[in-house]
Amino acid sequence: MPVRLRPADPAVVGPALSRFRDGSADGADLRLLTKHLLALLVAKAPGGAVEVRVPPYAVAQCLAGTRHTRGTPPAVVEMDAATWIALAVGDLAWTDAARDARLVASGERSDLTPLLPLA
Repeated sequence: MPVRLRPADPAVVGPALSRFRDGSADGADLRLLTKHLLALLVAKAPGGAVEVRVPPYAVAQCLAGTRHTRGTPPAVVEMDAATWIALAVGDLAWTDAARDARLVASGERSDLTPLLPLA
């Protein structure tokens, strides 16, 4: 059974986000923020039409529509943790991340611009 993503305690998210923004975040901060922000995304847009991958920390499915259960889903977004966090908190625009090849998005509805920022 897959692990459910849950929003983290704001008392730990705030300091981790501060460290991220000042460039001193470590792997534990990236893991915490990645999972927290993916949980917020899933809460905002539940479903299984788009798979968002942030290796090595987490993967989540969001947006209502066709749900896949095996193999490659019809829409995939993949990026590193720093890109995901920056997008999710509004420090980076989707168009800039795509232009700079900081993310790979394929399939219908893989542009998450209408959902961002989350926090």
